[in-house]
Amino acid sequence: LITVAPGQAPTPPPHKARSVASAPVRFKIRLANTEGRRSSASYLIHKMYGWRGYAATGPSAAPNRVTLVASDAEKALATITVGFDAPGGLLVDDLYKAEIDTLRLSGGRICEFTKLAVDRNEQSKEVLAMMFHIAYMYARRLYQCTDLLIEVNPRHVRFYDRMLGFQVLGPERMCGRVGAPAVLLWLRLQHADLQIARYGGHKELAGAVRSLYPFFFSPEEEMGIVQRLKAIG
Repeated sequence: LITVAPGQAPTPPPHKARSVASAPVRFKIRLANTEGRRSSASYLIHKMYGWRGYAATGPSAAPNRVTLVASDAEKALATITVGFDAPGGLLVDDLYKAEIDTLRLSGGRICEFTKLAVDRNEQSKEVLAMMFHIAYMYARRLYQCTDLLIEVNPRHVRFYDRMLGFQVLGPERMCGRVGAPAVLLWLRLQHADLQIARYGGHKELAGAVRSLYPFFFSPEEEMGIVQRLKAIG
């Protein structure tokens, strides 16, 4: 459990509390490791994907995937699933196995972010950044991943390039899972390391740089959160 308020640094929780960060309650980020939380994540995915005319399925339990869901007192605000490479492959292998195999042959330790959905409100950008950062912590700090892959609609490519540093790895193809075109994007997590070190925790820079990284936690905050993620599993 991670309790955070957008724009406010987390502080350590009381002794033995199963939370990663404590602040005035705005929203909480939890592992979707129960049917109830997976149901909340599924509802948000169907809502946001359906609004765009996409097909969608909710997260399912799997040994190589972790789903996070952020919620306030009333509803789910955001969800994201982190998938780790395994003998059965990744979801993005369905369309881009040749491109991904090239990364594998180069020694990359690969992960994917899928089923991303963020409710539209005035805090959407900050919630998105925090979800990405905590998903990054799972991938980079807990599983030592080196390369991150995502599939996005072609019209979102520029956003992920400009705001997070993704590069195009695979051409536009039709994704049967959502019934819409997709482009494969790739991010070297070493790039994210550098951006977090430079901008993380500096929300005041958000107006000066075209990036989501100022909305990320600071490196010091990240260290504390990672230790608690390791403790709660």
